[in-house]
Amino acid sequence: MITPIEGFSKLSKDQKIKWIAENYTQNTEGTTALLKRYWNDDLKVQQLHDEFIENTITNYYLPFGIAPNFLINDQLYAIPMVIEESSVVAAASKAAKFWLTRGGFKATVLNTEKVGQVHFMYDGKFNQLTTFFNQLKPILKNDTAVLTKNMEKRGGGLLDIELRNKSQDLKNYYQLHCTFETQDAMGANFINSCLEQFSKTLKREFEASTLITEYHNTLEVVMSILSNYVPNCIVKAEVSCPIEDLNEDKNIAPQVFAEKMLRAVAIAKVEPFRAVTHNKGIMNGIDAVVLATGNDFRAVEAGVHAYAAKDGSYTSLTHASIENGIFKFWIEVPLALGTLGGLTSLHPLVKLALEILQKPSAKELMKIVAVAGLAQNFAAIRSLVTTGIQEGHMKMHLMNILNQFEATEIEKKILMEHFKKNTVSHSAVVALLEKLRT
Repeated sequence: MITPIEGFSKLSKDQKIKWIAENYTQNTEGTTALLKRYWNDDLKVQQLHDEFIENTITNYYLPFGIAPNFLINDQLYAIPMVIEESSVVAAASKAAKFWLTRGGFKATVLNTEKVGQVHFMYDGKFNQLTTFFNQLKPILKNDTAVLTKNMEKRGGGLLDIELRNKSQDLKNYYQLHCTFETQDAMGANFINSCLEQFSKTLKREFEASTLITEYHNTLEVVMSILSNYVPNCIVKAEVSCPIEDLNEDKNIAPQVFAEKMLRAVAIAKVEPFRAVTHNKGIMNGIDAVVLATGNDFRAVEAGVHAYAAKDGSYTSLTHASIENGIFKFWIEVPLALGTLGGLTSLHPLVKLALEILQKPSAKELMKIVAVAGLAQNFAAIRSLVTTGIQEGHMKMHLMNILNQFEATEIEKKILMEHFKKNTVSHSAVVALLEKLRT
């Protein structure tokens, strides 16, 4: 019987591995060997990775790929992508190549405002709280001056503080809604530090105010935290060309192809079951670049999906139109990204990824990431309305199936050649592999 362990975090890495292997796996020696196999031979690099998180026992590898030939605002990029799903990098690369000779991608950052909030409960009259807040606001700014000083030197800082009445949604609930500009930093630590000072100032000033001394009201700060919903930190990416230039596939006329693309996007706008998968494909591209550049893909995912539902129903993040003979395909998406701080200056491969991208600013990275999402979505819809998604995906997935069954190099060569002209399915691969082996 397994019993709880005390002081696990204080054990050495070898001791942690020994405990997990003995208590939770069937092959202690095999588990130990497997975990140590993924350690980095460079002790300094391994220590660096060990210190990224807590209770580290090994490294977990994901493929680091490159999608070349992205022409963005007339500059050519090779985009690093970190993802485990087959066909994603290939699809992005194919879309990049398609648009390379059709003007490339255009991308614009529309705004870069980020949000943090102090959530509190107050049981008095709102007009009295408003008067108190108007006196409090300059004090809040003054108390965080030491925190915002360096950010202001870089052109960022605190933009505004608003008092918001949310008591109709939740009894006695109010908030300080704060907006920030964090320049090339994602800014989470900066924002949270400011918010925690705001909460201290709010409590201190309230206790000395007439709201408590005269009116005997109460105020309780519940929490102070940034928001990953950034509807005013938006980047737009787009492609467009004359319809007759959509002529790469000889099996479908350009006008028919353009109309099919429009209908596919229209369906994703009105049908949430389709929209979720549609947007998941977009996030294949976005997350892969976010991961490669050391940014927080969970925060990006949460903010993007909230944005997709901002009008009351979950819908497509991409849009398409045909006007005056021009096909246009675009995306507007919230992306709070950074190229300074966090893993961007620590992880060796993150630093390399940013170097490959020509050391972009946060705004430039927003454009690149949005383009990757748009390219991924174009590639996916293009497959869906022409050959179907499985033909290309399964051919890319073929190697995974072969590795799953430990195919030899000779077997791989034979099966790869066979499935160049035949439909790939798991059962078909297994059947042919068994036939070869017997």
